[in-house]
Formats: sequence, structure tokens, C-alpha cells
Amino acid sequence: QVQLVESGGGSVQAGGSLRLSCKASGYTYDRNVLMGWFRQAPGKEREGVAATYGDGGRPYFAASVQGRAAISQDNTNNTVYLQMNNLIPQDTAMYYCAADRQRNFGLSWDDPSRYGNWGQGTQVTVSS
Repeated sequence: QVQLVESGGGSVQAGGSLRLSCKASGYTYDRNVLMGWFRQAPGKEREGVAATYGDGGRPYFAASVQGRAAISQDNTNNTVYLQMNNLIPQDTAMYYCAADRQRNFGLSWDDPSRYGNWGQGTQVTVSS
């Protein structure tokens, strides 16, 4: 059974940093699996933040976090990280990890319907 477990969220002041982790289990490392980070604020749609393939190729970032975020993978431990720097209040949201193991290459990396496995989320709150 595939499981994704996020951690690392919390409350920070604007300008601070957080590193979110997503531990995957129930499947072995696959370079073609796209791992994504999404977020959803109250009353808003879920939006893609960043994504990366298991082979560590070119990552994808939302324009809203470009230059402030980094995504990386530890393939030995099947863990994906999202480093967020210079956080702003607009970054406040529940952050979710997701995996596209079905190779839905026809869908955009930031399309939630592409991903078949989701974690429960970790809350990030940024105060001004």
C-alpha cells in the first residue's frame, strides 16, 4: 500500500524558512515517478508548488515561489523535500505531497488530477 507522509510544517514569521519532507513507502524508487508538492489555502483551489522526477531532472516551480523554493529527493530513503525560503503570509496553506506513478505524461505537472497518491498534508502558517 502506497503511503505518503508529510512533515516539517509549522508557524514562522515572514522572511523565515521551512523544509517540508515527504516520506514515501509501499513502492520502490522509480526515476519516472513525478513527485509534486501542492498547497491549498482556505477557500482556494489546490495549486501546484513544485515537482520533480525521480531521476533528478529539471524541476518545476510555480511562478509564485520561483526563486524562493527548492525541491530535492533522497532516493535512498524515498523522501522528497521542499525547501521554502523568504516565506510570505501568502504562503500560508496546507501543503500536500503527491505522486504520479501512472506516468500521466499528458497532464501538466501542476494538474492535481495527474497524481494518484496523496499525503494527508502539513500546515504552514506565515505571520507578518
